[in-house]
Amino acid sequence: MMYEAIKNFNKQFEYEPVIENEDKLERKNKFIVAGMGGSHLSAGLLKIWRPDLDLTIHRDYGLPDVPNSLVILSSYSGNTEEIVDAFEKGIKNNLSMVVISIGGKLIELAKENSIPYIQMQDTGIQSRSALGYSLRALLKVMEEENMLKELNALSESLDPSSYEEAGKALSKKLKDKVPVVYSSTQNMPIAYSWKIKFNETGKIPAFYNVFSELNHNEMTGFDIEDSTKELSQNFHFIILRDKEDNPRVLKRMEVLEKLYKDRGLSVDVINIEGKDKYHKVFASLLTADFAAYYTAQMYGLEAEQVPMIEEFKKLIK
Repeated sequence: MMYEAIKNFNKQFEYEPVIENEDKLERKNKFIVAGMGGSHLSAGLLKIWRPDLDLTIHRDYGLPDVPNSLVILSSYSGNTEEIVDAFEKGIKNNLSMVVISIGGKLIELAKENSIPYIQMQDTGIQSRSALGYSLRALLKVMEEENMLKELNALSESLDPSSYEEAGKALSKKLKDKVPVVYSSTQNMPIAYSWKIKFNETGKIPAFYNVFSELNHNEMTGFDIEDSTKELSQNFHFIILRDKEDNPRVLKRMEVLEKLYKDRGLSVDVINIEGKDKYHKVFASLLTADFAAYYTAQMYGLEAEQVPMIEEFKKLIK
């Protein structure tokens, strides 16, 4: 299922979301997206393309105090505890809300309370694999019709299979390594998505950080001495380089690559590139998808399901 979800990812951009109870949707210029895990990733990507948007991403119980905002409650399953809690707070405070989900308790609550909602199709894939669906649903409730039209072109221009070999090759370099993904601050949602894919699909530890903040703290932890060499030798650094990043950030990436390699650390620089601003982001994420999938294969692990998360959910009830 995971392999097919990756190979067919571009077809998600054909999805045309429909808002139910649309007459009750209050139009706003400020937004709060409440979501956990894969359910808030689309909002992060949107901030890359539209940094001008007044958009707050909330990943916790309750809701932040951001007056006159449209609260977008995004939970792929519809049963995410924190987002159900956010819905209840929104009802209590009479906030403007809209729900995005495939079903579950959130859709039931939306129907009971006449709250606008988009019920995405349930194709059986995991939330991290449904980024195209959730992004298009998010754009629909935000009235970003131009972006919806532009993204639709990815259904034809984006060929997932063309990133398989690069992802597979990277997975081989990660044998017995822990990936650490670096990007510019602007592209942080991409680096964060790479990390999540290695965690959930690859079933391995993975971490991320951003330039230039990491140059003021994290990199010092890898200034290897004989007494700390064993702590650092199992990391593999992936620097996501975007030619449109700040020139000073690009210089920092170049210098850090040299410093790490001089200390015997494993480093790969992967360019974020594509036919347009949308294409290049999803090209990068598809490379990560295949790298994570083949990492799971390499260790003899099942890539689709997340049993530890399900176990955790049962234990906190």
